[in-house]
Amino acid sequence: MKVPKQIKRYCPFCKKHALMKVFISKKKNRSALKRGSKQRAKLRGENRGAGNKGRFSKPALSAWKRYNKKSSKKTDLRYKCSVCGKTVCQPEGIRTKRLELV
Repeated sequence: MKVPKQIKRYCPFCKKHALMKVFISKKKNRSALKRGSKQRAKLRGENRGAGNKGRFSKPALSAWKRYNKKSSKKTDLRYKCSVCGKTVCQPEGIRTKRLELV
């Protein structure tokens, strides 16, 4: 999917339409060994392998191998207003295999 580098959109902070710079947000991953992460893994049926469970020591049958994975991720675009400089998040992600800023 091709997206222009600049789009004219409504800015909720300026309360008017302005030219906005488009950029792709970097995804931040949770730490794998935090307590909440372990609880989520346990609910998913992971965290039950042999060994000392370092990164959940590989279980007998991986939970993700049982299901089909989606082949594309949802876009996470951010728009930076050229007037006030504030950033607005994309309301809904669109599922695409590749995203290109043109």
